[in-house]
Amino acid sequence: MDITTSVSSQLGATELLALPWDVSLEDWPVRTLAALPRGISRHVVRFAHLAGAVVAVKETTEESARREYQLLRRLERLNLPCVEPVAVVSGRTTADGEPLLTALVTRHLRFSLPYRAVFSRSLHQDTVTRLIDAMALLLVELHLVGFYWGDVSLSNTLFRRDAGAFAAYLVDAETGELHPSLSRGQREHDLEIARVNIAGELMDLASGGMLDPDVDPVTTSELIINAYRRLWDELTGDMSFRTEERWRVEDRIRRLNALGFDVEEYAIRTTPDGSELVLQPKVVDPGHHQRRLLGLTGLDVQENQARRLLRDIDHFRADRHPELDEQEAAHLWVEEVFDLVTRSIPPELSGKLEPAEVMHQLLEHRWYLSENQNRSVPLTEALQSYISTVLPARRDEDAVALHPTTTMLRAVPPRAAGPDGPWSPQSAQTPGL
Repeated sequence: MDITTSVSSQLGATELLALPWDVSLEDWPVRTLAALPRGISRHVVRFAHLAGAVVAVKETTEESARREYQLLRRLERLNLPCVEPVAVVSGRTTADGEPLLTALVTRHLRFSLPYRAVFSRSLHQDTVTRLIDAMALLLVELHLVGFYWGDVSLSNTLFRRDAGAFAAYLVDAETGELHPSLSRGQREHDLEIARVNIAGELMDLASGGMLDPDVDPVTTSELIINAYRRLWDELTGDMSFRTEERWRVEDRIRRLNALGFDVEEYAIRTTPDGSELVLQPKVVDPGHHQRRLLGLTGLDVQENQARRLLRDIDHFRADRHPELDEQEAAHLWVEEVFDLVTRSIPPELSGKLEPAEVMHQLLEHRWYLSENQNRSVPLTEALQSYISTVLPARRDEDAVALHPTTTMLRAVPPRAAGPDGPWSPQSAQTPGL
């Protein structure tokens, strides 16, 4: 058996040897699994406990596993939102010497949700729109670095909450290709694949009674095309302005920053008649607010969460410490606000949401309390209210079982009790919000 793993991975070959590689993935013992979802998919996928972490294991061909592993590593080095590749395990055999398929191992993305888990009884139009907007942003980010996905779908994407919106992560790169750049035709083909797949996935939900009747699958699927093109044009399109309108350059950069992108370089050229200048962004990097918050506080969060926390830091500085510079105020905010909130969450509720999302929801909760009571509710009072009335009602998103497959996740059929204890479909399916 051969195990290929990256040096940077905290899960090395020694830890990986603890898994039952001499057994077909479909027959792994229940005690090993973090969840046991059953569904129609291109490959068998299971989630397993490993050295205090959770990993996803997919059986495939050796060529496909090694190609996807290397591709995910390249995307990871480019700081793109994707799952972390851990290892390729090849040369597997049973105890009797029968060959087994090669396994690709990726790390479970904490607090992430498959799209079918981002609803309770039915998926409403506003939630679908937010998911599609997140997918459009992910697709733009991938296309900017020359990544052609080839199988864009909700099923191949994981979502993390991001201050009322969602952040999307690529979870299946099996059909992907990384080029120096993409042609318009390649980008449009990815968009068409996305439209068709999303329509089919929403139709599947509708047939199962899990989609709001007001949501039209075909019309809704076309939202990704409009969202993608608007964002792509804003990020890459030329802008003409007269020489006396140089302020519009800064205005354009501010708009890009507001979208969460940094412009590290741009080119200005004159038009043939010399009466206008043309601005073209040359290097557009996502994560503007993430990088700013990380530099100020050391907190690594989602883009919208970073935007919300930066706003609270600004308010904190203006209200309580106007004499401090931004760096000093941010450091004090972490100690007096963020750490206070995270330390106050009872251990039994710590798996509900990631800390940055708790902070965002707390700030929203405080605003609603102040609005309803017509007074400025102190943070500590809002925190106690949030912990007692809001957070307990959330399900543990850190414990949601994920199934990164290339097709729709189906309901888990019942199984009899195994050698490690009773098992029920309820223990493996994702509960509603």
